[in-house]
Parts: sequence; C-alpha cells; structure tokens
Amino acid sequence: MGQRTPLYDLHLALGAKMVDFGGWDMPLHYGSQVEEHHQVRRDCGVFDVSHMTVIDVTGPQAKEWLQHLLANDVERLHGCGRALYSAMLNDKGGVVDDMIVYRTDAGYRLVVNAATRDQDMAWMQAQLGGFQVQLNERSELAMLAIQGPHARQKIAELVTQSRSALIHQLKPFEGLADGDWFIARTGYTGEDGLEIVLPADQAPGFFNDLVGAGISPIGLGARDTLRLEAGMNLYGQDIHQEISPLAANMAWSIAWEPAGRNFIGRAALEAELAAGVQFKLIGLVLEERGVLRAHQVVRIANVGEGEITSGSFSPTLSKSIALARVPTATADRAEVEIRGKWYPVRVVKPTFVRHGKTLI
Repeated sequence: MGQRTPLYDLHLALGAKMVDFGGWDMPLHYGSQVEEHHQVRRDCGVFDVSHMTVIDVTGPQAKEWLQHLLANDVERLHGCGRALYSAMLNDKGGVVDDMIVYRTDAGYRLVVNAATRDQDMAWMQAQLGGFQVQLNERSELAMLAIQGPHARQKIAELVTQSRSALIHQLKPFEGLADGDWFIARTGYTGEDGLEIVLPADQAPGFFNDLVGAGISPIGLGARDTLRLEAGMNLYGQDIHQEISPLAANMAWSIAWEPAGRNFIGRAALEAELAAGVQFKLIGLVLEERGVLRAHQVVRIANVGEGEITSGSFSPTLSKSIALARVPTATADRAEVEIRGKWYPVRVVKPTFVRHGKTLI
C-alpha cells in the first residue's frame, strides 16, 4: 500500500482507477482519460496534487541560499507573491529537480515533485552549509489544481468574497495567501487556472464542493497528456540528474547575470556551452497511424540518433506526439522506429498546444 492523500476515499467513491505514482496511491482516471483531457481544454477540471511537496524557506539568509541552490535567480521575484520556475542542479549540471518558487511574506515557498521528495530534502539539507536558513516541509497541507479556461471564474463563485477578489487580481505566475489558504495562478496543463494549497482537513470538503458544482475530477492520465501537449517536462523522463537544462529546453530558466552568482552547477553549464551543447529537446509529430512512446529511437539522416523521452496520443490534435532528445544539428524531419519499422515524423518546437490553441 502506498501513501495516500486526504482525498483517497473520495477518489474511490468517485470510481477512480488507482495506480502507484512515486509511492503514492493516485487516481489514473475516473472513467475516460480522453474525456477528462478534453474537459480541461474546453472548460475546467480539478486534480488532486496533494502528493506534491511544499517547503517553506525562511531565515535571514534565505535569499542568498536560494541564489546558491537554484539555476534561476530569486532576485527576480520583485514583491511578495511573485513566482518563478527553476531547477536545482548537481555539480555536473544535471537536474536534481525542477520546481516553482514563490516569494512570501516570511521568505519563500517551494513546490517540488512528489517522486523526488526524499532526494530533494536530502540534497537541500546537504547544501545548507553555514547559511542561516530554516526548511519547513508542510506535510499538514493539501494541494488542488483547478485548470482550464473557465477555472478561475468558476472557483471565484465558490469561495469567500476575499478569496474571490484575490483570484480575480492574481497575475500569471503569482501566488498569495488568504487566511490559511495559498492561491496561485500556476499549473501544469498549458491552460489558465489555479493551484490552491490548504489545510489537509479542509481539502475533502472543498473537493466535494468543486465536484458538486460540476467541475470534473481529473486523473494522472489526462494530466500527463495535457502537460505533454504543453511541452512541459516530466521529471524522471524528460529531465533527470544526468541531463542539463541546456539539453532539456530549459535554458530560459537559467539566470546568468549577475556573473558573480556562483550557483551550483554553473561551472559545468559554462563548460558545456563552451564545448558546444550536443543535444536538444524537440517536439515530434507522427503524421501516420501509430503511437510514439518513450525510449523509441529517433533517426536523423546525416546527423545521428536520439531518443523519445515522452510520447503519447494527443487528444487535442488527434495525432501521436512526443518530446525527444536529439543531436543539436537536427532540422525539420526525422524517423522513429516503431515495432521494427521506421516512420517519418515532423520536427516542431516542443510546445504543441497552449491555452487551447494549436501551435504546430
């Protein structure tokens, strides 16, 4: 038996197919993964993401420590509530984990991946050194993600007046507290929406309110196809400790200035740039029938070979799509080996759908 979120019994009552995900018993779907995917793109749905790890960072040197720990720079967070996406790297420049960082009244809040919780906590503790910093894992909290074009409007009608006002004022990549709730305009689907951190004992009642208001529960299956269409990396597949952000379409999340900020992994990244980055992460579209899957070989004529890191059928596009790591010289065409046969694929930017719009 795996770990369970406060909503486990509700998932069972709603008919969810439960699966193991990083040691957690989580809903894969509640009947139709494809319909759940469309529901988020067209309207909105609610995900239980209480398995994610929330860590509050406080202390007089919290900013300086995060500037050392992260490839992005928290100095960019001008004002309470602002958020940024970053990775923490090892000394070789590999991705230990990716996360969202919020600036709060008391310091900073990190939201990191569920499956990497133990390695993340161990890594962060090991990097504390002489910094005057406190790490507080908030295991007493739950987290819900409500995503889709109508998400904010529908949630604003269900919550208190002050929380409704906050939802209407939030800018993208901003999160603020209202009482014991923390409401952020972030997500992992390529759609607008909210991620709400709240006390675990309040989560089942609020989840029930959402479902009662016609907001469909959405499982991990649709979450994966939604994030793939949006070109968002999944830790353990598209990124891991042997892959640098330069080879994972994450160069934009590295803050090189100021030049004197010596974040962990910086020297390795600079060496990689100087030598020439060998691989890049691209998008693939299969125009014929078939399904692209992780670990299938990608062949590029006169260039070399790569590998699919994530692949699936795209419900929005009605085509099979993938993210793949390939040689940097790869242009606009390639081939993928599926069950011993080679199929032509189109190479595109690794973002297929955003805000309901097709980008390929």
